Amino acid sequence: EGYFYIVDRKKDMILVSGFNVFPNEIEEVAAMHDAVLEVAAIGVPHDVSGEVVKLFIVRKDDSLTAEAVITHCRSHLTGYKVPKHVEFKEELPKTNVGKILRRELRD
Repeated sequence: EGYFYIVDRKKDMILVSGFNVFPNEIEEVAAMHDAVLEVAAIGVPHDVSGEVVKLFIVRKDDSLTAEAVITHCRSHLTGYKVPKHVEFKEELPKTNVGKILRRELRD
């Protein structure tokens, strides 16, 4: 179409086995699950693939499990994009204007 779209920040990109994974894509899929209120994706170090996807999730429903999230993502994403780790939090760190602070999740 001749248009260039910026979908995420380069510094937030996750590199899984040589493939670029945009956190935004993973977050959109995870957020489609009815029991997910908020979600953030980051890359965490991995010995074999360089990085793997980790999700931080604020639940709408406390019965939501990591396995359910991973299964949901597996049905909508290519294998290397599927999160390997899921951590549930009461809230996600944000800036004053409401943007999620991924750098704080990495620490």
